[in-house]
Amino acid sequence: MAASSRVAIVGGGIVAASIAYHLARRGVSVLVFESAEVGRATDAGAGIICPWTTAVDDARYRLSAAGAAYYPRLLAQLAEDGRPDPSYARVGTVYVSTSDELLGGLAGRLRSRIPDAPEIGAVEVLAAGQPAGRFPPLDAALGGVWIGGGARVDGRSIRDSLMRAATSHGASLISGTAAVDQAAGRVRGVLAGSDRFTADTVVVAAGAWTGKICECLGSSLPIGPQRGQIVHVELPGADTGHWPVVLAGGIEGTATLAGFDGDHPYLLGFPGGRVVFGATTEDVGFEHAVTVRGLAGLLTGAIALAPGLGQARLLETRVGFRPVTADGSPLLGRLDDGLVVAAGNGPEGLTAGPWMGKLAADLAVGERPDADITAFDPRRATTSAAGG
Repeated sequence: MAASSRVAIVGGGIVAASIAYHLARRGVSVLVFESAEVGRATDAGAGIICPWTTAVDDARYRLSAAGAAYYPRLLAQLAEDGRPDPSYARVGTVYVSTSDELLGGLAGRLRSRIPDAPEIGAVEVLAAGQPAGRFPPLDAALGGVWIGGGARVDGRSIRDSLMRAATSHGASLISGTAAVDQAAGRVRGVLAGSDRFTADTVVVAAGAWTGKICECLGSSLPIGPQRGQIVHVELPGADTGHWPVVLAGGIEGTATLAGFDGDHPYLLGFPGGRVVFGATTEDVGFEHAVTVRGLAGLLTGAIALAPGLGQARLLETRVGFRPVTADGSPLLGRLDDGLVVAAGNGPEGLTAGPWMGKLAADLAVGERPDADITAFDPRRATTSAAGG
């Protein structure tokens, strides 16, 4: 596709922003259609970059691992464009547990992955009490595994940096609800209100709303929303900006952690005394609400895991809809002539999103992506019911 061609992107989250940036940076004419829907996962996501703890080694893991590896290169490009993102920090991760067996197995798995993923960094088993030395509010009875390459990023900040950089390269941002325009069996562009915008390729990267947008094409994509409630608190005077990400599993008495994501809660710090913890996992459609049950579970679980948070001040609870698929794998590829789909990273959105955006940008201009995306073909189950 020639640089003078036009690509329309429907969506306003991290994936859409990354697509817009990578296309505009190479001289492609870009239109981004951003709706006013509330609950975008990018806005609510905690921003943990540490995909290597999972026990599986499949295409989804490899996408997330590649996403983590891509961040330094992407941030360098943004800095070159005068749009640096200050929210990314390689603060390390502590995976905590009361199970020595679990921690030993995790450390071994992480070390075995370092040759293919050197971004993991140093791996060290921590005795009980040592994790609390790095994240002071933690229960002193917890042991852990240190993962030196763990990082965190503010989703809103990195998305905004990408969008600003895209517009500085000529991309146009259009607010409002958009629909895919199809004629004679081919996608022709985008309809926004009474206006029609032609495009050589349309990319739908609208997170949990992607399936709704593609329904008009006769495709029932297996993707839908999963609500997550995430709490932000403040510890006045605490130097939280350098605290590591905390992941947890195999904690005795997991009933006290029921408000978290299964038995795998997380905590992380941001500058200014801010601590974030979450998250709920709820299949309630697009119901954007903070619930008593969800908030109570999160607060109870947070104090059980980190008693030092008991005196923290409650700042806000964010609600986001993770885009989840029926089989757990993202959707990335051509769905129709002139149409590319890029969505469905679930809880790994801020990890895999920028890299997925780069791959989708390659597809949009007819180039072969820099990774094998066969497993993410959106046509693999287009008649299945959505997973949310």
